[in-house]
Amino acid sequence: MTAAPGFADWLAIANLKARYCRSLDTKDWAAYANLFTEDVVIDTTGSGGPRMEGRQAALASIRVSLDAATTVHHVHSPEIEIDGDEARAVWAMQDRLSWPNGRRLDGAGHYHERYVRLDGGWKIAESRLTRLSLDLQPSG
Repeated sequence: MTAAPGFADWLAIANLKARYCRSLDTKDWAAYANLFTEDVVIDTTGSGGPRMEGRQAALASIRVSLDAATTVHHVHSPEIEIDGDEARAVWAMQDRLSWPNGRRLDGAGHYHERYVRLDGGWKIAESRLTRLSLDLQPSG
């Protein structure tokens, strides 16, 4: 039995997002950076965060914000559409973040993403985070 056409790409994109969660939560910044295009746009303004343009700027901002935090990101129920060397997906997500100073964030929502195939592999070109719920507990 052979896989359905496009399934290999669907699985590669799902694995890319799984690596996103694992490398972010384990603070493997080199692996995390490798998931994105050079000109990636990451938009977290819908949840009070910044809009970041470019891989280096995004990574620097995310590291400053999360390096000291314990983070857990879960994604599920992907809606992935592939069109040649470009794809789009919406992922349901949940995250829990806690910092040494006692600040905590528990949230849920969706990642809306665009991917491009470069040199045979998929990369995240755009990511926009929207929130359905956000529970913030300040430090102290």
